[in-house]
Amino acid sequence: MGLIIQQRALQAAGELRQLLPVVRKRDKSLFDQIHRAMNSVVLNIAEAEGNDAGTARARFASACGSAKEVRAGIQLAVAYGYVPDMKVQAVDIALDEVCAMSWRLSGR
Repeated sequence: MGLIIQQRALQAAGELRQLLPVVRKRDKSLFDQIHRAMNSVVLNIAEAEGNDAGTARARFASACGSAKEVRAGIQLAVAYGYVPDMKVQAVDIALDEVCAMSWRLSGR
């Protein structure tokens, strides 16, 4: 695995793994949305690595959007009282870095 962004996205997914079962018990719909968006982050980054420059930029832009979606989902989980704020800090930081890197790689 060559891209640092991919490693950071997988780290975020690993951090999220601890939160998802709690969210799933309280709000299946929110769980599904966060889970699908996190999958999209990792898979779009992987797809970008194997594509031409134009398609890669589009996949990085999609990864950025999905990372922001995951962040919004975990912020909702905190706002709803499903998980405490301090439990989401590590995944939020990792996703912030993924957003920054993917935005830059998208050429925007």
